[in-house]
Amino acid sequence: MLGYLVVFSIMFVLLSGMSLYISYRVYQGIIVLFPQAKFIYVVIFFAMMLVLMILGFSSSMLSVPVKVKQVVGIVGAYWMGIFVYLLLYAVVIDFIFMLCSMLKIFFVQGSASRGVFSLVTVVLALLTSIYGIYHAQQIKLVSYEVSMENKEDISDMNIVLISDLHLGAVGSEIRLEKIVDEVNQLQPDLVCIAGDFFDTDFASIKNPEKAMRLWKEVKTTYGVYACLGNHDAGKTFPQMQRFLEACNIKILNDEYCIIDDRLVLMGRLDRTPIGGFESMKRKELSEVVICDDETLPVIVMDHNPANISEYTTEADLILSGHTHRGQLFPANIVTNLMYTVDYGYYQENEDSPHVIVTSGVGAWGMPMRVGTDCEIVSIKITGKK
Repeated sequence: MLGYLVVFSIMFVLLSGMSLYISYRVYQGIIVLFPQAKFIYVVIFFAMMLVLMILGFSSSMLSVPVKVKQVVGIVGAYWMGIFVYLLLYAVVIDFIFMLCSMLKIFFVQGSASRGVFSLVTVVLALLTSIYGIYHAQQIKLVSYEVSMENKEDISDMNIVLISDLHLGAVGSEIRLEKIVDEVNQLQPDLVCIAGDFFDTDFASIKNPEKAMRLWKEVKTTYGVYACLGNHDAGKTFPQMQRFLEACNIKILNDEYCIIDDRLVLMGRLDRTPIGGFESMKRKELSEVVICDDETLPVIVMDHNPANISEYTTEADLILSGHTHRGQLFPANIVTNLMYTVDYGYYQENEDSPHVIVTSGVGAWGMPMRVGTDCEIVSIKITGKK
């Protein structure tokens, strides 16, 4: 408990400092247009938004009515996205302003120039946020063809992969109808969900009945299978399980099934569930029984691509999500440094498993996408003997 309090205190101090910095820059921009504006009003506004942002991202832990949680969550989510780009552009434009001043460029003189630069910061942050909100509702279709040595050819089987729907997050239910429609247009034989179907708190879903009705419209030959991600956990885990079962989604918890006697599909429990999977914990790979028919391709759904180093000959193809590819630029640079593969296709060498990491079909926290896409993935597997 003490550790959480220390972390929260540090984060609050950092966010407060950044808010004060952004407040001053926004104020400098505002007075270009409204010279009578008072700095104290800007500070009060940013203080209110800071509190709402923190409450929004911890709303699942608040003991308040669901409607209040949802409103606070919506405000906090949108404001966090705007805040990110206000901070980013403020730092970049401050650097440009300082460089111009050092080089004694003639038009960078006095408070008026400083105010214009700050106004540009605000405009760019708002435009980027508007674009990000719009782009998060667009869905890109991505396809991969994977060739496997000494495996049965299943190239006639259309496998569709999605992950990170984050049902319950801001904008997720609006996006769901389009997701179902896009999946059905691909005419999938098999749908794999590589974790984070939910957004930690089942109660954050505004209309679970409609979401269930929509998801039941997914049409496949062999069904829909899922593994659990780190957000598919917590106090409302039982409701999540019942929802998935009612949607005819088969959860694979460190177990496998054989699809049409031609394909082995396994699902792994996530290693770091937020709030836990009740009594369930991820098994060691050596404890997981795997089909001994070596001619069948083995596909493993493992939410976090940080786990790919566990696999050698146990899997032919690993399907992951989790990273969102950073979701908002420039976070994709960070995820690229953090993971062996944070997005796309990867194979370390010819004897290693193939890996596909999707950027996800939804968004976590901020309902925005900048520099990355919401996507649905189509996979074809060919065998070579």
